[in-house]
Amino acid sequence: MSKTSSLSGEEVAALMDELSEAAAMQSVSPQPFSFGSDPLRPLAAIPALDRMSERAGRKLRERIEPISRIKPRVSAEPVSVLRFEDWKVAQPEFTSISLYRFRPLKGGVLVAVAPDLVGRLVDAFYGGLGIHSERVVKEFTPTEERLLTRLSEALIETLVEVWSEVMPVKAQLSSRETNTAYASLVPAGEPVAVARFTITIGQGRPSIIDIIYPVVALRAIEGQLAAKIHDDGGMTGSEWRERLNAALGEVRIEARSVLARPTLSISEVLGLKTGDVIPISVPAMVPLLVAGRQIALGKIGEQDGRAALKVEKVEGRRSVQ
Repeated sequence: MSKTSSLSGEEVAALMDELSEAAAMQSVSPQPFSFGSDPLRPLAAIPALDRMSERAGRKLRERIEPISRIKPRVSAEPVSVLRFEDWKVAQPEFTSISLYRFRPLKGGVLVAVAPDLVGRLVDAFYGGLGIHSERVVKEFTPTEERLLTRLSEALIETLVEVWSEVMPVKAQLSSRETNTAYASLVPAGEPVAVARFTITIGQGRPSIIDIIYPVVALRAIEGQLAAKIHDDGGMTGSEWRERLNAALGEVRIEARSVLARPTLSISEVLGLKTGDVIPISVPAMVPLLVAGRQIALGKIGEQDGRAALKVEKVEGRRSVQ
């Protein structure tokens, strides 16, 4: 004779609850997800990249000046993260794109230089004011190609030097393009970190240089980069002086020159009227004054259709120690 057992009321209720949960799970369709491709996930390396960009900007000023023959103004913008396709859409159709292997960083880096910056460099190099005509650029001239090569080398040397504070890196040119459609750093939907520099040459308009890093490559060394966030707290005195000198170098001050100092009596001044002629004699050397202090002597001449002062003698000055 077989014994049968019946379920209690509580056990039946528990089974019904499990069946209800299983039915609810079947009604939800699965969603695809690609691990590591979410650009919205915070990147701990960004503060370190911001610091590195600031240092790179200061070094770029020194490296661009021999190319432009005019001291440029360089500012580093905060690093941003966006999809590679979104960055490409925002670029002009014709631009300078250089892809570098950047070992041990996987995927390399991409350097994008706005074509108008190349034109301003050429203008400044040959004695102009860094003003570039707003022409539609479809290809670089041989002169522009030579200066672009020098600029690209200066950029990558600066990156290698700044990154050496985190880890030793080796850069090697992989390819160079002028059409953003052929830029192939990462797949279009992958996130990238964009370090942007604004470069102003002479009296020209600001131009842009972008350094593009694959986010997936940065995540692999995120710990090493994040460890550099608080580096400034331990800066040496020489590093502070370097930053202070760089900041002071960007301060704009007014300089003036006095061509002549004629002497008039009070009666002559009171009797001045329209059409009077005051004879003056311009000396061979005229002073250059800053805040009322003579800092140099020079000769009056002309450059690019404008009056100019050619410095012949610089007075002694004190340097920041």
